[in-house]
Amino acid sequence: MSDQRAGETEEQGTGAKEAQAANLFDLRRIIGGLFVLYGIVLTITGLGDSKAEIHKAAGVHINLYAGLGMLVLGVVFVAWALLRPLGQQLQEEERKAAERAGKSGGGATA
Repeated sequence: MSDQRAGETEEQGTGAKEAQAANLFDLRRIIGGLFVLYGIVLTITGLGDSKAEIHKAAGVHINLYAGLGMLVLGVVFVAWALLRPLGQQLQEEERKAAERAGKSGGGATA
């Protein structure tokens, strides 16, 4: 029994490392972070726009609105990545696939 437990611990350790690596390179975090960064820059730029720059944009505070939109989108991406980590999603999908394989494999006997 101790051999079985050791094997399970190794598999869990490997699964945890894979989940951590998946979360580290999750594109939602990277893209969200970039949107937040550019959103901050555009929002600050938009707050400092002169009347002439606003007039060139047909009277629209385009930098401010685009910056705020990018901030919102970036926060949504980062929140999505933090609330639903990729490693957790991958583990759930593996469990579902294993359950399906177990159900389909048990019914087919010759």
